[in-house]
Amino acid sequence: MTSRGDPLVHCPPDNTELTVTDLTRMLREEHAKTDAELIEASRQEPDRFTEIFDRYYAEIHRYVDRRLGADAADDIASETFLVAFRKRAGFDADQGLARSWLYGIATRLVSRHRRNEVRRYRALARIGGDPAIEGHEDRVAARVTAAGVGARLGTALADLSRGDRDVLLLVALADLTYPEVAQALGVKYGTVCSRLSRARKQISAALGGADPSTQIDREGA
Repeated sequence: MTSRGDPLVHCPPDNTELTVTDLTRMLREEHAKTDAELIEASRQEPDRFTEIFDRYYAEIHRYVDRRLGADAADDIASETFLVAFRKRAGFDADQGLARSWLYGIATRLVSRHRRNEVRRYRALARIGGDPAIEGHEDRVAARVTAAGVGARLGTALADLSRGDRDVLLLVALADLTYPEVAQALGVKYGTVCSRLSRARKQISAALGGADPSTQIDREGA
């Protein structure tokens, strides 16, 4: 994962948040304009919103899958776009890309299944690296325990507060920048920094000082 500075000490300036090349950033900016235009156009021509769905469904589904598993991901990813469609009139075009807006909706929907998510992390802690156990939790465990930290990581993730876990996983799984996480969750930039710092300290302590950003498998289940 690309380094974003050391949030255990301080929150880096915005210009350290960039994780793409200049060319990719330029393409993103153009894409952002198109997102805003499509959403605005969809207010009069609803079918235009299908282009937003086509652009982002796969990554939203992947994010939910990594948090709740494939079965829940199908329903929640679809619901994310239904909610977005219904609320498209409230989309802030100044945000540019619809990406953080959609991740925010998905994260709020995931919160309805918070107990299931915590249960999965507890299962990860119990399972450890046992290859005989099959299922979504075990695919996660197999990847994480390759670094020898599966059980401890599962326990640490389960013990995080809802807000801290959301911030950590939006950064680690969705690869959102800190400003994008702030937009997604509707919180201040400084709040993202403090939550991420707290989450990383807690997980780092559980992992014996290891950097949690290198232990959470971004390729998911």
